[in-house]
Formats: sequence, structure tokens, C-alpha cells
Amino acid sequence: MISFESDYNNGAHPKVLQNLVETNHEQTLCYGADKYCERAKEKIKAACGRPDAQVWFLVGGTQTNATVIDSILHTYEGVVSVSSGHINVHEAGAIEFTEHKVITIPDHEGKMNPQELDHFIDEFLHDGNAEHSVYPGMVYITFPTEYGTLYSSKEIDDIYRVCQKYHLPLYIDGARLGYGLTADGNDITLPWLSHHCDIFYIGGTKVGALCGEAVVFTHNNAHEHFFNIVKQHGALVAKGRLLGLQFDALFTNNLYFEIARHANEMAMKLKDLLKRKGYTFYIDSQTNQQFVILRNEEAARLGQKVLFTRWGKYDNEHTICRFVTSWSTTEHDIQLLELIL
Repeated sequence: MISFESDYNNGAHPKVLQNLVETNHEQTLCYGADKYCERAKEKIKAACGRPDAQVWFLVGGTQTNATVIDSILHTYEGVVSVSSGHINVHEAGAIEFTEHKVITIPDHEGKMNPQELDHFIDEFLHDGNAEHSVYPGMVYITFPTEYGTLYSSKEIDDIYRVCQKYHLPLYIDGARLGYGLTADGNDITLPWLSHHCDIFYIGGTKVGALCGEAVVFTHNNAHEHFFNIVKQHGALVAKGRLLGLQFDALFTNNLYFEIARHANEMAMKLKDLLKRKGYTFYIDSQTNQQFVILRNEEAARLGQKVLFTRWGKYDNEHTICRFVTSWSTTEHDIQLLELIL
């Protein structure tokens, strides 16, 4: 079987794994207080151009979203997301499990419209029954989006201006951040992003690590007791160096961006192949996730030899199927897929 199922169904990038193996017999402090976590944090802050930032390593994406959002919101507040946002669709109600509502507004190819956000919040605040409702306490977007599409720098800047207008923190889910930053047509850099939101995270699980995400509070704005909140959410790794060592490797010699760039390049080769074979796409993605519309019988045929995700129903005869590339995808994989198609 050839696998295009996801970008985290393989092990760690060899250089990440090498870091873990070479230090395996060392004894270090626990819970992220070790020298490797500190070194990785300094590298991330330097890459972000934010020496005043706070960096925390958490175990996975769902735990990260639930922990960060819960640490920011008051009990009567919810988080504003587009309807296709990851926290609304693919996290099994993890945010609601912390007793916070996900407040949805429409998405446009996965993206939030800043004018619609402004209109929604303004209407809420001028609604005479607002005190009986869940207040919007923060705004959540993903980069790239759930569909692999990209925000422009202007779009994020406009969203951030709306957030600042209403004093709402902007939180960016960066589970696949590397793929967005290295995509063709992207005009956003890591330092720029670090100055246009209040919190974001750098995804490791989907970009070359065994596990782990690096949360960046961009201006020393983490909750005073964030450590306790992380532990409450089961997102704290006792052997914290496991995460520090991985991010230390990822942020040495631009490995994180090399991994992402390679996956995007493979995705574009995959996209070109599918186009040549006459397949159509549900959405135009410039990143490592490609969404293809397949006839149901074609999806069943391909599924016998190729791993991919059936994303959802397109109509009675067609299914939206997601093909994903990663650090481990090779040109040979693309060539084998061509033979099967």
C-alpha cells in the first residue's frame, strides 16, 4: 500500500530521531525544565524575532487547543471560529468538554472574513439580550486552514485589527504551520506572524516530530499559572526533554522549513499528476493537503492499493478524498500512484 493518508502516520524525521537516540542515556530535569527544552525555546524565540515571548511544549494538537483556549476564557465566554475550524469539526467536542462554547461564523474556503467577524461581534455587543448569551472571548483561526488554503498577510492583519478593536485575543492554530509558511504564494513569515497575533503554536506532530507542539505567547502573555492548567488538561509530558529535543532538532539549520517545503513540493507533483489524469479538486490548496473529488467506485478501487482519507460526501455519486504528503513522501511514491491511477 502507498500511503497518502496523513502527515503523521510515519515516525520522526531521522535528524529528530537522532537527537533522541544520542541523548537517551542522559539524566535531565523533568517537566520541561531541562537544558534541551531551554535551548529549543531560545531557538524558537529567535526564529520568531520575539525575545520577550513565552514558549511552552505540549503533547499534541487537541490538548494544545483545549488548554490554551481554557486558559484564556472566562467561564461565561466562548471562542469564535469559522464553521469548518478544526476545534469545531475534528476535536470531538474537546473545547465544549472544558465547558466553553465554540461560536461559529461562516467560512470561505476555510477562511474567516474580517468584515463578517466585525459585524458579528458588533451585533452581539449591541444585542439587548447579550447578557443572556455566551460572550465571544477570543478568536481562533488556523494557518493553513482545514482545507489547506492560505490567508494573506492582509487578511490576518485585518482580522487582528478587529480583535484589537474589541480587545479579543487572536489565537492561531499552527498544526501545519510549516506547510503554510513554505507554500507558493504565501506572503507571511514566522516573525511577521509573531507580531500579528497573541498566541499561536508551531505544530511538530504533523511536521516531522514524533509528537509535540510549541505554543508561543507572543508578548509574555501566558496565564500566570499556565503550568498548572497544562497539567490539568493532561498535556504535560513528564519527560519534557522528549519534546525539547525534537524542537531543538527542528529549529536547527532550518530543518522545520525544509521538511515542510519538501512535503509541499511532493504535494504539487501529486496535484499535477491528478490533473493530468483528469481528476477534479474540491478546493485549490497550495499546501500538503490535496482534496480530490472521486466517483464512489473510483474511491473504492483506489482504496485497495492506496491509503487516503474519505473527507466527506460531495454528492450521491462522488466523495471528497484527501491526499496528504509529508517529510517521508518520495517521488517514487508519486510514480507508483501514477501506475495505479
